[in-house]
Amino acid sequence: MDVTQAKQEHLLALKVMRLTKPTLFTNMPVTCEERDLPGDLFGQLMREDPSTIKGAEILMLGEMLTLPQNFGNIFLGETFSSYISVHNDSNQVVKDILVKADLQTSSQRLNLSASNSAVAELKPECCIDDVIHHEVKEIGTHILVCAVSYTTQYGEKLYFRKFFKFQVLKPLDVKTKFYNAEVSQPLSETNEVFLEAQIQNITTSPMFMEKVSLEPSMMYNVTELNTVLNDESTFGKMSYLQPMDTRQYLYCLKPKPEYAEKAGVIKGVTVIGKLDIVWKTNLGERGRLQTSQLQRMAPGYGDIRLSLEIIPDTVNLEEPFDIICKITNCSERTMDLVLEMCNTRSIHWCGVSGRQLGKLSPAAFLSLPLTLLSSVQGLQSISGLRLTDTFLKRTYEYDDIAQVCVICPFSSNES
Repeated sequence: MDVTQAKQEHLLALKVMRLTKPTLFTNMPVTCEERDLPGDLFGQLMREDPSTIKGAEILMLGEMLTLPQNFGNIFLGETFSSYISVHNDSNQVVKDILVKADLQTSSQRLNLSASNSAVAELKPECCIDDVIHHEVKEIGTHILVCAVSYTTQYGEKLYFRKFFKFQVLKPLDVKTKFYNAEVSQPLSETNEVFLEAQIQNITTSPMFMEKVSLEPSMMYNVTELNTVLNDESTFGKMSYLQPMDTRQYLYCLKPKPEYAEKAGVIKGVTVIGKLDIVWKTNLGERGRLQTSQLQRMAPGYGDIRLSLEIIPDTVNLEEPFDIICKITNCSERTMDLVLEMCNTRSIHWCGVSGRQLGKLSPAAFLSLPLTLLSSVQGLQSISGLRLTDTFLKRTYEYDDIAQVCVICPFSSNES
């Protein structure tokens, strides 16, 4: 009895096939010169071959399509499609057939069945077909679990499962770099952030990069810097990325007007946005990836930020020149500031050191004109400013604030 039960076969047969687009059939052309012994024999055979392109028989690619011969590779961001067929191989009518397809990943189990209701009956030589689709969002091992339950004509309830294991690979390697740019204007502060995204194709086939865009966070507007004149892409008209090739995309993010003046708010913003990448592979198979929220290191302005609004490009040696500094309170408390100006080897400040600047509220700023001169020629760093908060007796020193080119106004040819 046990032997008979062990050899018992199910009345239904389950077949699962992955649905992928076909590939172009490839030939192996064999040619020779006309004076060789075969003469035009090889050329005639290739012209008669129905898989070759008429007039271009020596090309490896033909006009026919080839169905997939194996399971192939599945990459993150692609859509996994599978055809499930349950066929009644017996001569009995089977009732209450329920086909269920689940996809087991390392973190979750997903139900992919289009319908969870049972089919009333299945006659001999008939089948139940279903096509499932799933956008792959995790890498690693995936297991497709197909379960079939049914009832025989004698009322016996039977059940069986099949497992199909496959790996999901990573198609792209994405690296990002952030550059904080500070551009000050008389009445506003523009905290630009530049994002450089390096995208590498780590598959074995070329990709057509349909879209690479940055979706900014709520505080920023984004400008793409990947086009030249007439909105033509910097990568040309044919946006193909060959295997192991890398492209660099550049984006500029600017704070929205309602946040631009809030220095303390912008200082703490680390979430910039996320990249949206869409590509196509052989015969238009589409893939899409969205990165997680990209984060940068918040710029370390400290409690007080000192920047330059106006500074000349070149100045004359030992002649006073004017600059305008902007002092911003980036803390959450009111400060009472005192300005000290300390001379360096090349930079000499004009005016009284130890000036009382008064109280500065949180997120407020003041513009401060200063005069100085340089006693050394060449490219000189403006240094030597010191701010002291008298409330907390805390001192902030600022060196290498900016650079200025110092030239000698007298020509060496003058007598």
